[in-house]
Amino acid sequence: MNLKNKTIIVTGASDGIGREIALRLAKDGVNVLLLSRDEKNLKLVQSEIEKIGSKSSYYVCDLKSLEDIKKTVEKISEKYKKIEGLINNAGIWQKKDNLENISDEEIINVLQTNLTGLVLLTKHVMPLLLLADEAILINISSRSGYFADNGQSVYAASKFGVRGFTEVLQKDLKETNIRVGGVYQGGTNTKLFEKAGEDWTKEKYNGFIPTHELAEVVVFMASRPKNVWLSEVRVESK
Repeated sequence: MNLKNKTIIVTGASDGIGREIALRLAKDGVNVLLLSRDEKNLKLVQSEIEKIGSKSSYYVCDLKSLEDIKKTVEKISEKYKKIEGLINNAGIWQKKDNLENISDEEIINVLQTNLTGLVLLTKHVMPLLLLADEAILINISSRSGYFADNGQSVYAASKFGVRGFTEVLQKDLKETNIRVGGVYQGGTNTKLFEKAGEDWTKEKYNGFIPTHELAEVVVFMASRPKNVWLSEVRVESK
């Protein structure tokens, strides 16, 4: 899809992978709709996009809240008759531990943010995607959606769920204008792990994928020609 002048939603756009995807899309002339809970950082990203010379709007939205999701999509639909893309990137990490040691609150938080919120937002944005001549839907999952690792029971459950959701949508939407893809990346150098309380050394982060390089992969995927599509991309650091 030629990305210039297209309107694409990016979730988790206030920092990390989402921020880099938004900035990279802006370089290709995309009107980026930024979603996140963090209004302060959303404003900063919007300002960076304006410096690039592209357009953007931001919407404060907590994916754990169905009311937030509905209100946000309603605001978007009031302004835009169609949307050419949704990149579901927002997610949180579950600090590695055995299931019995993980609080009920953390379990609910991880599953609602990483999976339930993603599904609900996709459902409510779908009518806008279907109105476009062509549209892309990319779900940023994780390597943990492919390979189970110790101490990741809840996180892996959410990411395996995203993978299953993505694969079903690929079948359900095959005859429509929407092309669906999944990205399954290894550890990426963001604040995701710090926010969850992981006390890892700087050396561990040095081996992770740089966020701007992962963003290049995602935008490459989104910008494939009409008759070519990458339905699944797995990314690892070298």
